Amino acid sequence: MPGVGHNSAVTYIGTATRACAVGVVIAASVLLTGCASTISGTAVRPPNAAPADVPPLEESQLEEVLLSVAEINGIMGATTMEVTSELEEMTDHSSSVSDPGCVGAIYSAEEPVYAGSGWTALRDQIVREPEDDNDHWVEQTAVLFSSADKAQKFFDESKTTWQDCAAGGISVDDETSSYLWELDDVATEDAMISQITTQEDADGWGCQHAMSVVSNLIIEAWACSYSVGDEAAAIATDMVAKAAEK
Repeated sequence: MPGVGHNSAVTYIGTATRACAVGVVIAASVLLTGCASTISGTAVRPPNAAPADVPPLEESQLEEVLLSVAEINGIMGATTMEVTSELEEMTDHSSSVSDPGCVGAIYSAEEPVYAGSGWTALRDQIVREPEDDNDHWVEQTAVLFSSADKAQKFFDESKTTWQDCAAGGISVDDETSSYLWELDDVATEDAMISQITTQEDADGWGCQHAMSVVSNLIIEAWACSYSVGDEAAAIATDMVAKAAEK
């Protein structure tokens, strides 16, 4: 598992749950035995119609696209989540996965995935409970592109990649542990794609990964809990709405 300080789903879920995990962890899910389940999130995904005629965003506006801690707590059905990490640079897990072409389906803000796409800036944030055994975990990412056309192209290519990767399991070996992820089919709704990822023997813990596009901005969201639903899609939808207001 990557070292502490990496702002990705793998690191913070793995680090936060190791006290009660049995086995290994990957992305935003853990192998849990004896960990208490909690109530599921209360989010309901609103219809995701892509906003029209949104002016290009600038890097200075990216922080305003991210949801507040209070907003994330509300979507996740939690009360004590807080920001635990922030990044303004890409990361790279491609050497750890069995199919490097699928790294973008199980991680956000990956350098090999975005390389050559025309991205110019990003903001990535982890929000979770402060306890070691956090019950809810969120990663929200806003990636700025040099043009709306390039952002749309990246979104379209990601849709194809995610669906291709759903055809089978993806194994991860980070030199300290190894594990297998199963990816569900991609759900598509206008300018939104989403996908549920699961790991065997995780005791109900799971994650939803969502991506949306608005103007020259790509938005990614991970939402993880013991009964995950459409929380990541709800987070991404609200981020899109904030971007459209700029």
